[in-house]
Amino acid sequence: MSTSLLKTAALLLLFLSLGAGAKPVRTDYVEAELIARTSAAEPGGKLLLGLRLKMDPHWHTYWQNPGDSGMPTTIQWKLPAGFKAGPIQWPLPQRLPIPPLMNYGYEGEIVLPVEITLPSDATLSLVGHSARLAARADWLVCKDVCLPGGADLELTLPVVNGNPAPDAKWAALFEKALATLPLRALQGVKASTADGAISLLLPGVKAPALKDVYLFPTIEGLVEPAAMQTARDTPDGLALTLAVSNQLVASEARIAGIVTGIDARPVSFDAPMPGKLVPGKGIPAVAAVAPAASSADTLSLGLALVFALIGGLILNLMPCVFPVLSLKILGFASGGTAGTVADAAATGASVGERRTAEAGASRRAMRTHGVAFAVGVVLSFVALAAVLLGLRAAGEAVGWGFQLQSPLVVTLLALLFFVIGLNLSGVFEFGNVVPGGIAGATLKHPVADALFSGVLAALVASPCTAPFMGAALGFALTQGTSAALAVFAVMGLGMALPYVLLSFFPGWLKRLPRPGPWLVTFKQLMAFPMYATVVWLAWVLLVQVGVDGLVWFGAALVLLGFGAWLLGRSRHAIGRWAALAAIVAAVWVANPPAPMVSGQGSVNNPSTSDWEIYSAARIAEHNAAGRAVFVDFTAAWCVTCQVNKKLVLETRVVRDALTAGKIVPMRADWTRRDPTITAALAAFGRSGVPVYALYAPGKAPVLLPEILSERIVLDAFKSL
Repeated sequence: MSTSLLKTAALLLLFLSLGAGAKPVRTDYVEAELIARTSAAEPGGKLLLGLRLKMDPHWHTYWQNPGDSGMPTTIQWKLPAGFKAGPIQWPLPQRLPIPPLMNYGYEGEIVLPVEITLPSDATLSLVGHSARLAARADWLVCKDVCLPGGADLELTLPVVNGNPAPDAKWAALFEKALATLPLRALQGVKASTADGAISLLLPGVKAPALKDVYLFPTIEGLVEPAAMQTARDTPDGLALTLAVSNQLVASEARIAGIVTGIDARPVSFDAPMPGKLVPGKGIPAVAAVAPAASSADTLSLGLALVFALIGGLILNLMPCVFPVLSLKILGFASGGTAGTVADAAATGASVGERRTAEAGASRRAMRTHGVAFAVGVVLSFVALAAVLLGLRAAGEAVGWGFQLQSPLVVTLLALLFFVIGLNLSGVFEFGNVVPGGIAGATLKHPVADALFSGVLAALVASPCTAPFMGAALGFALTQGTSAALAVFAVMGLGMALPYVLLSFFPGWLKRLPRPGPWLVTFKQLMAFPMYATVVWLAWVLLVQVGVDGLVWFGAALVLLGFGAWLLGRSRHAIGRWAALAAIVAAVWVANPPAPMVSGQGSVNNPSTSDWEIYSAARIAEHNAAGRAVFVDFTAAWCVTCQVNKKLVLETRVVRDALTAGKIVPMRADWTRRDPTITAALAAFGRSGVPVYALYAPGKAPVLLPEILSERIVLDAFKSL
């Protein structure tokens, strides 16, 4: 075989292998790929590469100036030695109105061209040599919610002598992008500013149709995107009037942009701008849907820790903690002294010595319980926070209480509370489940029981937020890991503090009768809050997975109850094995048949409820029409939310006020994971529910307290 034939075969194999190195990468709502205008590169020449982005229908990415919101796409190149990349050549964007906002970006499929200069290295011209071009691209893709995206991309091209042939696959896409780049740069543009407006004179320019003239400013935070632009012909040229941004960020003494409607292709300009910039006035209420100023933005770490401590203390008064309070009350009533008193009696101590031993043992046991409970609460808060921060760092749109957005977690919690209720009712004893040695050690040293109570308290309490907690949580989720974990740890300490103080200063417990038969009745009575919790969690599960999932859950409760009954009656190993088999079967049956999906739950059926489903676009539409919107950010697993709804929001007085004031009620149901609602909460500096926001036309949103009353809501409505 000749040398030329070998070279030809090698080159053919090289071309065939290139496709594997340039496959598109699929991320959330975007397909990304690195492409080239030509099929090869030339030493010392210029190579036009492009970042191809294909968005799902109705989703968009952003231009170099995103407008009122958003973030431009960025590319970080990793090129061979001597290769140099130029800036992104931005194609003309679309106007993306989200009344009353205006953004600039791209929908559908686009390519962002970048010119790469190759070094004139003779060795690169060898047949069979190739160049590996890599880049990291990052973007923001938005619809009703915005999601950051990115991908590591690469493309391998052969390096050849001569003019490389165009790549027919991408020719049309490149031509479409290049056709919207500015044809020429205008010279001599004059700019001035006064009274919140910018005046431009484009000398010698005439527009075929003034209505088609539009300026896309390339400097972000200078021109108000949503404001009207006016164009008029003058003897000296085309005059444009623009509004300075309400949220003035730019400080450059110049203005630059792309103007359409003058020639067949856009034209660019860059001009100095003398005069003092002041924010524009009279622009439609952009702030109506902008994030409210969050208290989290003004908090220091010290103040956030104080808020976290107070919020944790108040959390004990929230309805979601009531089931665990029942267990703690039972623990305080029991006293935990039987083992030590029995030891004193066995040694033949006197009555006085026995009482002294009982008092000392009681104090030690109470303090041990209090400390162990606090450790369980604090460690659980820190662990939940660590998981939450990890998920958010991985791009998940989750917030505080995220664990109860999982049907599996809800199911397992419900089964756990059902087991605790059966135990308190006397159906079985935990000593029948674990080996006797472990059970005896637990009774003698019940630290593990107290620690478990703390873990359970944190797990059940975390879905709710109390006053002061919202701001502290919002601050924590915008800080570094160490500061965030410190806030959550102090919050857990605040929740556990009353029990610690009570265990060290149990004076009021002297009013309780000594342990006796009454305690058995009290223990059985405490089972009913557990059963009530199971009913609540079953309702949450119904919202998340529907009736079919609830049927499976009911079957699991039957199996679990049967297993507990067997444990209570069995005296032989075979009975205990049968009971454990029934319990394992219950857990298996309870696994929800359908996975959790994103989107709002169904706490309210839109066809029967007067409350609209949450939509940022609908809020903007209502505000533009002069209507205020009251948004209830809620979830089925948030007991505080449901209490507020029943006692305040669904009362006749509040319903009449909503109707009389022409206020649109809107509900953001966060029962299932919903990135749109997560983003809306984050805009307020919040990461949990309940949150109540009042959007009034022309004003920033107003947040109401987490604990509502009719007077609080009515006063907020009257302030409109």
